Amino acid sequence: MPELPETETIARDLDAMVCGATIAGVEVRKADVLREADAEGFADALHGLTIAHVWRRAKLIVLDMRHAASAAPETLATAPPWRVVVQPRFTGGMIVDDGSLSEADRAYVAVTLHLHDGRALHYRDVRRLGTVALMSPERFTKYSTALGAEPLDPKLGDTEFSGLVRESRQAIKVFLMDQKRLAGVGNIYANEALWLAGIDPSREARTLSEQERATLRAQLCAVLTASIAARGTSFRDYRDARGERGSFVEQLAAYGRAGEPCRSCSRRLVGTHAIDGRSTVFCSYCQR
Repeated sequence: MPELPETETIARDLDAMVCGATIAGVEVRKADVLREADAEGFADALHGLTIAHVWRRAKLIVLDMRHAASAAPETLATAPPWRVVVQPRFTGGMIVDDGSLSEADRAYVAVTLHLHDGRALHYRDVRRLGTVALMSPERFTKYSTALGAEPLDPKLGDTEFSGLVRESRQAIKVFLMDQKRLAGVGNIYANEALWLAGIDPSREARTLSEQERATLRAQLCAVLTASIAARGTSFRDYRDARGERGSFVEQLAAYGRAGEPCRSCSRRLVGTHAIDGRSTVFCSYCQR
């Protein structure tokens, strides 16, 4: 479930909480979440490194590592050694544990980075559908290049966004969720943006007018920004890096509200899985 607002929230939290912390040890409890390294290689590569920066790309949480300040000068002079790339998918997340995390939450921990100050950084995942990858900076650049534009990037203006939409024969909802075209948007915020913009989610993307494309971009940016401010949307599993729930669920106008009154016209919202196999909720009167 974690989409752009949720992964952005976690990344910001971690950047504030664990930057500068050195990894004293690595514990892999569930190796099936690892990618591009086995448990032994993952642990050996990260031991003794320092977390330099945590940031988001698409729906990914990226931890940039650097050599510890105590490393030999010739080691410090080398390029940043690794990036840990976390893709939470449906039920994954990262949480900082100062020793107060409940045993129930620890039950789903798959990977733990033990920090020098006694805290632990856990990757926990109820269904273990997410992944934790170890990538060199060069490997990550190649991986990232295959992803689409960031919807909140100032470089993606109306002209650029419009050009992407005009080229697509996909249903507009499918387009919004296509990570090779637009990175970070998932089912929740595609539903919300289309409801706010008054656009039928099944419409072929290229049929949208210039004004509709501009309105959609504006509403997409608005809903993503609002959700980040509310620290994301929590239905069941999503928690931020402090273990707290996001509150944007209270502002949802479409997603999860099939059969309820439209907040614009009071007609009942329609729910369907026909567009992309995912739950789509829309107003057949307001969205054209």
